[in-house]
Amino acid sequence: MSRIQARFEALRRSGRKALIPYITAGDPSPGLTVPLVHALVEAGADVIELGVPFSDPMADGPVVQRSGERALKNGVGLSDVLTLVKSFREKDSNTPLVLMGYANPLEAMGLERFVREAGSAGVDGVIVVDYPPEECAEFTALAKSNGIDPIFLLAPTSTDERIRQIARVASGYLYYVSLTGITGAGHIDVSDVAAHIPKLRAASSLPIGVGFGIRDAASARRIAELADAVVIGSRVIQEIESAAPEEAEARVKAFLASIRAALDGAAAKAFA
Repeated sequence: MSRIQARFEALRRSGRKALIPYITAGDPSPGLTVPLVHALVEAGADVIELGVPFSDPMADGPVVQRSGERALKNGVGLSDVLTLVKSFREKDSNTPLVLMGYANPLEAMGLERFVREAGSAGVDGVIVVDYPPEECAEFTALAKSNGIDPIFLLAPTSTDERIRQIARVASGYLYYVSLTGITGAGHIDVSDVAAHIPKLRAASSLPIGVGFGIRDAASARRIAELADAVVIGSRVIQEIESAAPEEAEARVKAFLASIRAALDGAAAKAFA
């Protein structure tokens, strides 16, 4: 059983929902990435999504784009990200860690080398934004053979056929993008999410995480009533961006702890 599967199974047994924060590796500096990830775990994160900086991030909104630009200015590339993962694993062998990024850096490294080194470093899953399922059979096979879950994005515009394609090849969890647009754009439409989730559950038994547009405890709690996981990226990065470097860990920890408390409070109420 993979770390991701084991974590979701443990959460299911306890009646809790997964909290999945996203930050960009190398932002605000390479030296702060691992401490920030540990701070997120201490605040109650169940899975970490770690962004791989890329110069043309088509799905990223302004906040995430700026974080990637800062990381690139710091000279952080894919090899550096894997080194940071290794460093994180020195103290944490339990928290699932998912890399999120684009195909170009992976293909520049070579897919076989990437999945081999990522698996060795301790990566549990990978989201490649611009890899549609019908075009990456080789990659998904390579990832799975190295113990890495290939995780795919689904959106309100995803057709029934696309949903079925992804259900056939995905593992770990499904990532439902609640908005048609870039990260951090607009506010989440809970009723629209509620209308789409049943279709995803009918196609796959994998846990469903919902992201894009979740910005506070209230929206996170509403999404947790529908999905198995809440994914928060832009709002976490805003805490990093607005803080002095020496305050970043405390800021993200305090923010995420408020989300964790809201999710656990809602779960306790539901099971009362």
